Amino acid sequence: MTKENIIQLRINNNLVGIAGLEGIMEAMAKDFSACSDEEIKREILLRAAKHNYIPRRAEDAYGIALIREFRRFIGQEVEEEPPDRLQIVVLGPGCARCFQLERNVRESLAELQLPGELIHVDDLRAIARYGVMGTPALIINGKVVSVGTTPQRQQIKEWLRAAENSMAHK
Repeated sequence: MTKENIIQLRINNNLVGIAGLEGIMEAMAKDFSACSDEEIKREILLRAAKHNYIPRRAEDAYGIALIREFRRFIGQEVEEEPPDRLQIVVLGPGCARCFQLERNVRESLAELQLPGELIHVDDLRAIARYGVMGTPALIINGKVVSVGTTPQRQQIKEWLRAAENSMAHK
């Protein structure tokens, strides 16, 4: 499997890479789009287990995440699980500005002493799934806060504080 064939999902608040998921969802889209969550869960787990290790005691959590990703793939509205810590995504193919944005975010998190998960997505197909029209882009807790620029650390810190505050009030 190549890197492009692995999609990361949040399962029990951890990122887990699932190999071949896009192909599985493409194959299931027509026949399973009107099925119940239980039918989708059973089939997608069966197919995903052919190329991925799915711990038996985590099957329900995997099933929930896979159903959510399938519903999103076929264009249905999906309710996201609220994050328990800051989740930051930098989108960029690996240019100097993208790496600078990632450094600015890391330094901002360190200065604020905030726990958070930082992911840098550099695969163009994966970037396209976010629907942004430029890079670098910065997403904090699912909200696009910057596209096409490299914001200064002070601005990033303001966004991080605001995201943390909104999490604390939920």
